[in-house]
This record gives sequence, C-alpha cells and structure tokens, in this order.
Amino acid sequence: MQDLSTGSLRRHLTSMTLFMLVGMVMQTLYSLIDLYWVGSLGKEAVAAVSVGGNLMLLSIALLQMLGVGTVALISHATGRKDTVAVQQIFNQALVLSWVIGLLFFGVCFLGSDFYVRSLSSDPLSEKLTHEFLRWFIPAIALQFTMVSVGSALRGIGNMRPGMIAQTGTVLLNIILAPVLIFGWGSGHPLGVEGAALSTFLASAIGVVGFVFYLRRGKTYLKFDPPQWRRPDFALWRRLLGIGLPSGMEFVLLTIYMVVIFAVIKPFGAEAQAGFGIGMRLMQSGLLPAMAISFAVSAIVGQNYGAGRHDRVKECFRIAAIIACSYMALLMALAHIAPQVLVGAFSHDAAVIAFGTDYLRIVSWNFLAMGIVMVASGLFQGLGNTWPSLISSASRLVIMIPAVLWLSQRPEFKINQVWVVSVVAVIVQMLLSLTLLRLEIRRKLRLLRGFAGNS
Repeated sequence: MQDLSTGSLRRHLTSMTLFMLVGMVMQTLYSLIDLYWVGSLGKEAVAAVSVGGNLMLLSIALLQMLGVGTVALISHATGRKDTVAVQQIFNQALVLSWVIGLLFFGVCFLGSDFYVRSLSSDPLSEKLTHEFLRWFIPAIALQFTMVSVGSALRGIGNMRPGMIAQTGTVLLNIILAPVLIFGWGSGHPLGVEGAALSTFLASAIGVVGFVFYLRRGKTYLKFDPPQWRRPDFALWRRLLGIGLPSGMEFVLLTIYMVVIFAVIKPFGAEAQAGFGIGMRLMQSGLLPAMAISFAVSAIVGQNYGAGRHDRVKECFRIAAIIACSYMALLMALAHIAPQVLVGAFSHDAAVIAFGTDYLRIVSWNFLAMGIVMVASGLFQGLGNTWPSLISSASRLVIMIPAVLWLSQRPEFKINQVWVVSVVAVIVQMLLSLTLLRLEIRRKLRLLRGFAGNS
C-alpha cells in the first residue's frame, strides 16, 4: 500500500501515470499490431473487427461501473487507514465482477445476430464479424475479474502488479495473434477469429496470474472466500451508485459509435474501415491523458478520504497542465502526418482518405478532451461521477440530432460529422469545468463541516 495523502503530488501523479501508461501502451501496441495483421486480410476484415470491437465500448461501460466504484471506496478507506473496510470492499467487488461478467456474456451471446446484421455493410463483413465475436465475447467477459483486482490495487496505490499482469497478457497476445490469424506453424489460419482467440487466451492467463499473486499471502489485499458466500447488497449498491454514471458515459459513447457506423454505412466498407482505423489511432493517442485521469482518481480519493482538501485542488491544477501539454503535441502530429498513420494499417486509397480526414478534423478538440479527462478523474476521486455523466450527455445531445439531420440532406458529407464532434466536445469541456467548480465547493464544504463537528 502507498500513502498518497502525503509527499509530492507531482511525484505521485507522475509515477502512477507512468505505471498506468506502461500497461496501457502495451495494450495499445497489441491493438495496433492486431489491426495491422487484420488489415492485411482486406477492408472487410477491418470493418468486421471495427464493428465487433464496438462491443468493447459496451463492456467498458460495465467495467467502469465496477472499477470506478472500487477505486473510490477503497481509496477513501485507505486514506482513513481503515484496513477492514479495504478487505471487505475488495472481496465484494470481486464477487460483483463475476455476476456482471456472466450477465454480459449471456446478453451478448443472445443478441449478437441482431447486432451484426444491423451494422455490417455487406455479407462478407457480416460473416467475418460473427467469426470475430465467437471468441471476443468470452474474452471480454474475463476482463471483469481483471478490472476488479486491478482497480482495488490502484485504490491502495499499488500499480506494479496490475502493470505486470497487463504487460504480460499483451505480450502473449502479440505473439499469439499472427500465429492464429495466419496459421504459422499449424497450417490452419483462423483469420479474424484467430485475432479474437488470441485475446481470449491471453485474458485467461492474466486472470490465473492475478489469482497466484493474491494467494501468495504477501499482499495487502486478501481473498476472503466466506465473504463470497455472503453478498453485501448494500455495498454493491454503493459501488454501482458511484460507478454507474461513469459506466453510462461509455454507454453514451457506444450509442455515438453505433449512430456513426449506421450513418456512414451507405458509404461502404471503406468509410467504416477508415473511421475504425482513425478512431483506434485517436484512442491510442489519448492513452497518456487517460492514464493521468486514472492516477488522479486514486490520488484525489486518498486525499479526500484523509481530509486533505488543499491537495485535491492542487492535483487538478498539476494534472491539467501535464495533460494539455501532451494533447497539444498529439494535435500537431495528427495535422502533420495523418496519412502516414492511417496508411500503416491499410493500403486502400479510399480507406486512407477517410481516416486522414477524420484525424485532421477531430484533432482540433484534443485539448478540450484532455481537460474533460482530468475533470472526470477528479469526479471519480471525489466519489460523485454524476456531473461527468451530465457533461458527456451534453455532447450526445448536440451530436446525434445534428448528425441525423445532416445525414438526411442531399449534400451530406462525412466530414460534417467530425466538425459537429469538435463543437460538441468544446461545449462538454466548458460544462465539465463549471460542474467541477461546483462539486469541489460542495465536497470541501462537507469536509470542513465534518471536521468541525468531530
């Protein structure tokens, strides 16, 4: 366990961000390498993985519900030095992760046919998407256990085990992907199904690795099997109550992705593949800002639990400066060499044109996105993620009606969608900052009131 309520905030933020970033970069490296291998199978394969990969956004919504609540409650308990509460929250979060994972698997398995038919642009893409989801859905289901353990470790300030587990599974994934996709050594190529199978196998080994680590008896977090037979539904409600708004943010993002794929469907697999590559590149580039956000949530959570409200405000200031500096560099790269970035994953001229256009336009909102992510981390650390959900909803309130209206016009072009997206994110940033100011005032007033009564 690491006490984040004392010492240099900049040092804590930097070290935790680097730990988070190593694992996230490895995950992204695999994602991009996987996309590279799949890209050699043709534009339909890329479109299939892009459409199938949208389910990952839905799973992230549920993972956020679980992970954000776990980090918030465990970091608050750690800040109070309440070890009994830490162990109880960890074990209950673990059981809850199994329940949610099973439900996710069942719903996706039953609804996959309708989902694939609705979004695939041609019969071949539909067939390949089904093949991809055959192993991708079970792979996602395993992520719930990994996230519950990783979030608990992040809440106590111990980033190393999670980083090692994530790095190890990603390396294994990188090795397995081309072997299974192209049948290297076996002579039985599995295509896009092999990409999903490699993810499943790596995730399964990652879960086993976490189990061995926690059973060694030398860790702060302990398995408590008797608790697994006695679900604490009140604690589950608290975990999900904190995490629900963050999860709903990704539900909104999933809705956004589905609407975009549906709107650009008439433009063919080239448009879907170009958008899929551009979106994957953008998400990869945003990882450092996301790592900062995750670090902020744990640091703010412990300091809030310890009553250090001065450090809560300072943490936001430092994190915002770091995030904006990075996002400015990312924006410059997206303007200087978008064709090179997209061209690394497809040789189709139409795909490259669509992806390049997407990156050039949406990069104008990178600075605003950095601020939104840092604000989201602060909301999570304070234990109230509803304001973050409200700001995310404002983005869709602007985006979806505008995009649907534009798509009905005879002069509709895809780049109009990206322009609307830039405007929506800027509005979201302004609303996030306003709500954050109000939330900090309210939370810190409650802290001062509690200290005065004790």
